[in-house]
Amino acid sequence: MCKYHIVFTPKYRRKAIYNQYREDLGEILRTLCRYRGVEIIEGHLMIDHVHMLVMIPPKESVSSFMGYLKGKSALMMFDRHANLKYLYGNRHFWAEGYYVGTVGLNDETVAKYIREQEAHDIAMDKLSVKEYRDPFEEKRITKEKKKEKKKGK
Repeated sequence: MCKYHIVFTPKYRRKAIYNQYREDLGEILRTLCRYRGVEIIEGHLMIDHVHMLVMIPPKESVSSFMGYLKGKSALMMFDRHANLKYLYGNRHFWAEGYYVGTVGLNDETVAKYIREQEAHDIAMDKLSVKEYRDPFEEKRITKEKKKEKKKGK
């Protein structure tokens, strides 16, 4: 049982996985995994990264599978969506590297995490709303206060 939790991102962590790209990328990843005999237990395409819980046959290493998956999926995405060539030069759709973690008996926990991560991220974004202030506006206000103090003396 060779189960792995894999995470990889588009180049520059661009928020590129949405709408038609998302549908096509999901289809491409499923097809490529089927070609190699890799079973996708759970998978989720976030807007800026991909989570997969996969079972890779013991005869294949994780690194060779990831090289195949990222390389072929990038080529297939550029074939389907020619406009991506302008955003990602030299046919590099994915960023270098990936995260991989082995999954033992807690595969249900990892699958639940992958399923619920998007809802969790949305909830955290709503909680961490920060209002940004203009730093130049703050300097102008402090200068005006200093002028008022001088006039008051």
